[in-house]
Amino acid sequence: MSFGKTTPILRIFDENKAVEFYVDFLGFKIDWQHRFEPNFPLYLQVSRGECVLHLSEHHGDSTPGSALRIETDELESFQQQLLAKEYTFSHPQIQAMPWGSQDMTIADPFGNRLVFTNAISV
Repeated sequence: MSFGKTTPILRIFDENKAVEFYVDFLGFKIDWQHRFEPNFPLYLQVSRGECVLHLSEHHGDSTPGSALRIETDELESFQQQLLAKEYTFSHPQIQAMPWGSQDMTIADPFGNRLVFTNAISV
């Protein structure tokens, strides 16, 4: 038995803030987006490398305040890229964790926590 890749769904409330954070600040790209009709909630996919996230304005798709871990082998470089952007709402710092990883936690504008980590799973 095998399982495939996991794609988390994160709740968002404002398309412009989501694009500013996920695309302009974190460097993800929008792969696709969908609305059932104009002025209906937005559902979109963003990605950076092999990391794929779904962002949804739909009530019930996800809970605000969710947390997820995203593995990277270039945590320090990513931190420097983010700090160079001088994003008003986040100044990410790397923390040494007691279990041996280095983690950088960044909250999105909707209360979700993205934990970028160098703890590469086996």
